[in-house]
Order: sequence, then structure tokens, then C-alpha cells
Amino acid sequence: MGRYLITLQVPDRTGLVEQIANAVSHHGGNWLDSELRHIDGIFAAILLLEIDGQHWDDLIEALESIDGMSLTHAAAGTQTKPYKRLTLSLVAYDRPGLVKEISNKASSLGINIEQFSSKFESASHTGIALFRATIGLTLTDNQQETLLTEALYEIGDDVVIDKLRSRQS
Repeated sequence: MGRYLITLQVPDRTGLVEQIANAVSHHGGNWLDSELRHIDGIFAAILLLEIDGQHWDDLIEALESIDGMSLTHAAAGTQTKPYKRLTLSLVAYDRPGLVKEISNKASSLGINIEQFSSKFESASHTGIALFRATIGLTLTDNQQETLLTEALYEIGDDVVIDKLRSRQS
């Protein structure tokens, strides 16, 4: 059994997850991890699957036969064990360059961004444009959490950060 990573996108419609899950199951695959999302009429997914190599090509062919499907795939890599996993919520006034600033701050501290979900919204009481993100990070030492929080607050006085989850590996 091998582990494979598939990224795909297709115009969204009802039943896509079922079609994908049926193809994986039909070819003996095991669905290990995924992120599935609808954004602006497009269904996008990242899937980590375990499947016998002799069925891999047939699975890819089945997925590619789904109308409108575009996908890429590769053998999955090995993962090193981090010191700590941390999930933060960040809210700030929306402006160009925020994702660049956040990612630069994390990268400069040697912190890996594993998950990043963001959205634009208007503040209910003022109508001000807000940027809201949930960020999953892996830290390699104990000091990185404090240093990252300080660095993120340097982005501006409008930045609000909440620690959602933290766990030692």
C-alpha cells in the first residue's frame, strides 16, 4: 500500500464528494485525510489516500473521467514530528498584503504553516472590511509561539489573535 496526495478542482455541483468517495472505495483506497472546499463556484479538494499501487492508475483514470475534473497527484512524503502544533485565529482590517506579512513572519521564525483558511467579511456593527484567518502551525521549539505572537501584533494595532488549540506532539 502506498500513500498518495491528490489535489483536484471541478465546477461545483451536488454529488461530487459522493462520486470521488465511490471511486476511491471502488479501487480499494483508504481516505486518510482531506480538505474539501467550495469557493466561488469551484469545488477544490486535497486528499491523502492509501491505495495499493496496482490500482493507482485506475483510480486516477476514474477521477479524471468526472466531468470538468482537473487534478494533480504525487506519492506522499514522509513527515517529521514537530515539537508542538498550534492553531490561531487572526482578525484584522482587510488590506492588501496581509497574507504575505503573516507568512513572512512565520517563515522568518522557522515556523511551518500547515493550514491556512481565510475569508473576507464586513463587521456587523460598522460595515468595516475584515480579514479573518484560521492558521494551523507547527513549531519546533518552545519560544516560537511567543515570538510569533509578538511578530503578528507588529503588523498593526488592528490585529486580534486568539489561540484556539495547542498540543505537544
